[in-house]
Amino acid sequence: MSDTTRPADPAPEGIIDDPYRLNPANIQEPPRGWKASLRFLGPGMITSAAIVGSGELITTTTLGAQVGFVLLWLVFVSTFVKVAVQIELARWSISTGKASIFGYDEVPPKIGRHSWVSYLTAIQFVPQLLTQSGLITASGLALALILPVNGEPGSMVSVVFWVAILVVGAIGIHVANRYEIVEKVSTALVVLVVVSVVSLVVVVQWTPFAWSAADIGGGLQFQIAMGAVGVAISMFGITGTGALEITGYSFWCLEKGYAAWTGPNDGSEEWARRASGWIAVMKKDAWVSWGVYTAATAAFYMLGAAVLHPQGLVPKGNDVLTTLSRIFTDSLGSWAGVAFMVLAVVTLYKTILSNIPSFSRMITACIAVFGVFDWALTGVRRRWVRALIIAQPILFGVVGVLTNSPLALVIFGGIANAFYLIAVAVATVYLTYTQTDPRIRAEKTGAAYLMISSLAIIAVGVFGLIAVF
Repeated sequence: MSDTTRPADPAPEGIIDDPYRLNPANIQEPPRGWKASLRFLGPGMITSAAIVGSGELITTTTLGAQVGFVLLWLVFVSTFVKVAVQIELARWSISTGKASIFGYDEVPPKIGRHSWVSYLTAIQFVPQLLTQSGLITASGLALALILPVNGEPGSMVSVVFWVAILVVGAIGIHVANRYEIVEKVSTALVVLVVVSVVSLVVVVQWTPFAWSAADIGGGLQFQIAMGAVGVAISMFGITGTGALEITGYSFWCLEKGYAAWTGPNDGSEEWARRASGWIAVMKKDAWVSWGVYTAATAAFYMLGAAVLHPQGLVPKGNDVLTTLSRIFTDSLGSWAGVAFMVLAVVTLYKTILSNIPSFSRMITACIAVFGVFDWALTGVRRRWVRALIIAQPILFGVVGVLTNSPLALVIFGGIANAFYLIAVAVATVYLTYTQTDPRIRAEKTGAAYLMISSLAIIAVGVFGLIAVF
């Protein structure tokens, strides 16, 4: 059977063929209201799984340790501001039926045959893939501390053993390459992490590091302590949706079926009505995910502010895991320390499990943009995605165990991410006003929200570049 006629893998909610093709046979009327829309939500939970990871567990907790409760308000502001770009890029995908990376290639100016954004996309995958190597090693280290298989807790043999188990597990979960598996696994793990970290924040009340209503009130007063401007900029950059999460959300909205159920744009009022209805569902999905990852981010920040800041402890990197674990152990007993380390494993590994299928799709799309194969050939595309699903975790494990990321890679990653954040914001504004059907664009409030969001992202990107150089 040829690649163009090969049957699609089963997809949720009645997609009868490739969700990246707009087939009139897939058209469905959108639900109305929250209750009817709930079963059509899902892409945002995959995004939440990618967001609530090392940044929240390690970096956000460390920032709380550094400045205390004073920047708690910024957690909510920074996550809220970025949602506009996420929503408007997904709106464009529903309007056109295209995934984000193909839109990026249409943003001027072009260098040769391709957009400058496409080149940044290709570059950005390198430091991000290396980052995942660090995540899987950190997950293996946490497991090696809990359940050492040889010698002392955290021994290299134990780390290698657990990293190998995690690699095999990631491949086993995702090798089928089915959207519904990604959604269900992401949703289950996100709920587990959010409930667990919020519970830890409550449990802190029975330790010497209990927080008060006055602490929360002081943290919501929109103030920045002297010398904390740099920390505030860093927090804005790491919390909420990043460039890759925004880019990946477009793919997941298509695979869920929002564009397929809307159908091809035939210029009719019926199409515009359906598109508006499915966009409304997408927006509900985005805001539900915002609530989920914001709750987790705020909880991790509070752990740092309540437990570490009063002691003057600002741990570096993964030391935050062992430091917090020991504090819970000293205060509540060994079970609490073990529980925190288990939460750390789930949080870090969940990010990897979400990013493997997301990166596989984005890398495959990037390869197609540069002409290696035709994205419309469904079978070829699926083989590329599945090959990357297998290859990525193996690469993560090998690189993570054998090397430590050198300073040059960290600097390179900072530069690439700052540029890419700017590029995604610029591309979203361009695509919104040149390709999104005018009948389904955001109203004035939504347009203003997009501009504020884009300018904030660009400003943080510029500040990040200045800081790097």
